[in-house]
Amino acid sequence: MPTEKFSDNIFIVIVTYNGINWLPKCLSSCNGYKVIVVDNASTDNTVHYIAENFSEVVILNQAKNLGFGAANNIGISYALKQGADYVFLLNQDAYLIGDVLENLVSMHKQNTDFGILSPLHLDSSQNRLDRNFANYISFNNNPSLFSDVLLKKERDTLYEIPFVNAAAWLVSRDCLETVGGFDPLFFHYGEDDNYCQRVLFHGFKIGVSTTNFIIHDRPQINNKTTDLFSNAYYVSKLKSYKIRLANINDNDFEVHYKNCEKKLKRLILKSFLKLDYKGYKGFSKELSFLKSLKKEINVSRKKTSKKGLSYLDL
Repeated sequence: MPTEKFSDNIFIVIVTYNGINWLPKCLSSCNGYKVIVVDNASTDNTVHYIAENFSEVVILNQAKNLGFGAANNIGISYALKQGADYVFLLNQDAYLIGDVLENLVSMHKQNTDFGILSPLHLDSSQNRLDRNFANYISFNNNPSLFSDVLLKKERDTLYEIPFVNAAAWLVSRDCLETVGGFDPLFFHYGEDDNYCQRVLFHGFKIGVSTTNFIIHDRPQINNKTTDLFSNAYYVSKLKSYKIRLANINDNDFEVHYKNCEKKLKRLILKSFLKLDYKGYKGFSKELSFLKSLKKEINVSRKKTSKKGLSYLDL
């Protein structure tokens, strides 16, 4: 087993699903750290490859695909039981660069009011920021960051933002014990939005370091428009309703829920009057799943507003 790079008790948690294309680089970049892989029932060579080539990695095999958040909760719970002071969540298609973990831990020790710290995400070329990541550090989310860089001001190395995706999160134990794990309301996509909302609600900050980097090796594609009432349309709508309505920083849940419901009812009536059968059927289906979400979201909001180890097994 390789010598640990530094003394702080930090565990890297990687959720895998058919990740053989990225794992050689991902796990090699983690050499010298304590690594937990939670495999979501991969059907490729993922588990065998890790066992054969990275014997020091702890593999937690799952019988089915639990989704991103629930699988991370298993890895986080394991790490905390082992006494982790920090958990670093890393995507299977992301790679560490240099001493990014040591640097982030040192930065956190000077800024303990931050629950989550993230490095900058480079794309696979390492010459540009990852496209989506660039949106998270936009002017609207932190006016100073881009201004300081472009105007060549003497600048900070840690900038506060309201959200950063969970491809490379350093999360402190204090944050995890206060906020808990990912909400199972979200299977895949939206769980990191919700978690950031909860981090802010419980009084922690979220920050990005401009002097530390990871590579996020994914296609850099523009967001495509989805066809009305397609499967992709409903998936996107479901995600947006959950993110908006489960936000515990918003005290007007009932008002916003009723507004969403009223809007859909108007669209249903309009479609009916126009003899638009497709619209009538499509918006009726959307209203149906919106109504089915209400109870789940109420349960979620009640649970996540309380401090504690919600959704973690300790």
